[in-house]
Amino acid sequence: MNKGVYIKTFGCQMNEYDSSKMLALLERSHGLTPVTSPEQARVLLMNTCSVREKAQEKLFSELGRWRPLKDADPNVIIAVGGCVASQEGELIWERAPFVDVVFGPQTLHRLPAMIAEVERGASRMIDISFPEIEKFDNLPPARVEGPSAFVSIMEGCSKYCSFCIVPYTRGEEFSRPFDDVITEIVDLAAAGVREVVLLGQNVNAYRGATHDGQVVDLAALIRYVAAVDGVERIRFTTSHPLEFTPRLIQTYADVPELVSHLHLPVQSGADRILALMKRGHTTLEYKSIIRRLREARPDILISTDFIVGFPGETDEDFARTMAFIEELRFDQSFSFIYSARPGTPAAALPDDVSQHEKQHRLAILQRRITEFADEYNAAMVGTTQRVLVTGHARKDARELAARTAHNRVVNFAGPADLIGDFAEVRISAALPNSLRGEWLGAALEVSA
Repeated sequence: MNKGVYIKTFGCQMNEYDSSKMLALLERSHGLTPVTSPEQARVLLMNTCSVREKAQEKLFSELGRWRPLKDADPNVIIAVGGCVASQEGELIWERAPFVDVVFGPQTLHRLPAMIAEVERGASRMIDISFPEIEKFDNLPPARVEGPSAFVSIMEGCSKYCSFCIVPYTRGEEFSRPFDDVITEIVDLAAAGVREVVLLGQNVNAYRGATHDGQVVDLAALIRYVAAVDGVERIRFTTSHPLEFTPRLIQTYADVPELVSHLHLPVQSGADRILALMKRGHTTLEYKSIIRRLREARPDILISTDFIVGFPGETDEDFARTMAFIEELRFDQSFSFIYSARPGTPAAALPDDVSQHEKQHRLAILQRRITEFADEYNAAMVGTTQRVLVTGHARKDARELAARTAHNRVVNFAGPADLIGDFAEVRISAALPNSLRGEWLGAALEVSA
C-alpha cells in the first residue's frame, strides 16, 4: 500500500510549524512518509491560511488539481486543515464533495483518528472545535531538522482587530504551560539546536502557568530560555504593540541571546485608520515602544506589517503613513492591499478605495521601505557578523548559507562542517535579497 503523504502549506510560520506536526503525527500513527508530489501520495493534506488574499480561491483551485487523483483512486484521502477549514467548515463540501476530512488548527492532533475513520468507511469527518491545551498535550516531540527550531508557545488571538479573521479561526489566546515549553527547548538544545524561534499569533501576550501556580510572561520566558545550555540565539514572532511591556523591552538590554531584530506589526501610520482597525494603540504609543527599544538595543532593526487602502483611507491618511515610515525607517514590511475577509467587522465597511489607488499606494510604500533595507544592507558591508550557518546556499551548493542576528541571509565560501554552528564572517557585498561574506576562519587557518 502507498505510504506517502503530501502536504501543501499556505501562510505563516505557525502554519509551517503545524504542518511539520501533522507529518510527524501521521508518520507515527500510519507509517506515512513525506513525498514531493501529490501523485505519489495516499494522503493529501492542505494547511490553509485565511489571512492572505483570495484564501478560499487558492483552496478550491488546489483541490481542483487534486480531484483527478481521487477520481483515479478512491482510496486516496484528501484532508483540509488550517484557518480556512475552520472558517468554512461543512461549506467546503458544497464545492468539493470529494474531500474526506476537514479539521481546524486546534484539532490537528486528532487528524490520525479522523483518517482512520475514513479508512474504516466513514464518508466525511469534520472537527473544527477549540480544545485548547489538548492539542499541545497530544503533539509529537519536536523534530530537529537543523540548528534553528520553531517552538509554539501559545495559540489564538483575543485582540479582534476589525480586519482579521484569526480570533474566529484559531480561537482566544491560550498559553502553553511554562514547564512544557522549557522541556521542549531543553530537548531541542540537547539535540543540537542553537537558535529557538518562539511562535504565537500574539506571542508577547504569553502567560504560561508553572507547576506551582505561578505565571510566566514572555520577558521571563526569554530569560529562562537564554539560560538553557546550547541555546545561543532567541527570536520571537509575531508581536502586538498592546503587549509590548517595559519588562519585554528591558530584555533587549539584558539578554544578548535575544536577536537584534523585531517584527512588530503596526498596519497604518494614521491614527484615524488605526481606530477603524480597532488596533487599540496610537502611532505615538507605537513610536514610544520603538524609541525605548532602540535605547535598549541601539543596533536593532524593526520590520512591520501594513495594510494599504483600508476602507475610508484618504490621501491624507496615506501621507501620514508615509511620514510615519520616514520617521521610523523600517527595515522591512509585509505590506498588503486591503481586501475584505468574510465574517470580520471591517467587511461591513464600504470598500471605497479603488483597486488602482490601492496598488499605487502599495508600490510607493514598498519602494520606500526597500530603500531603507538597502541602506541597512550597505551599512553592513565591511562589518564582522556572527552568523548561524543553516545549510548550503540555494543558488550555489558549493557555498554556505547563514543568517545574521539582524535576520539577514549571508552566502559565503566555507567548509560544510560549519553547518549547524556559528561562524564569523566579514560582509563583502550587499545584494538585493542577501549579503555576501568572507569566512574569517579561513584567514585564521592560513595565518596559523
